[in-house]
Amino acid sequence: MAHADFEKRRRRILRRHRRLSRGAEPYIDSTGLVTYRPRRASLFAPLRGLLLIAVGFIGFKGLVLAHLGAPLYEERLDLLRGGTVVEQAGAWAMQADPASVWVAARIAPYID
Repeated sequence: MAHADFEKRRRRILRRHRRLSRGAEPYIDSTGLVTYRPRRASLFAPLRGLLLIAVGFIGFKGLVLAHLGAPLYEERLDLLRGGTVVEQAGAWAMQADPASVWVAARIAPYID
């Protein structure tokens, strides 16, 4: 019984130490003792990363669209649409959308 209690306490302490190692913030409890609480997980960082990836992808599509021009870009997409499943997925992802067309219109005067 004593060994089971010890193992339970040890696991609880290790779990708390793992959470504290990911980031902690100090606080003062009711006795005036400064202790540390684990930081809560934030969804902001993953969302920011996904947003940066999406903006980069739209920028890339706009750059390619501005470089090739709309007719040649559509011709290349048509070639992909007739290919394998992976190529079809790439064609779907690379199809011109309003955001990439807007980026292409802004970049086109600077490309030659």
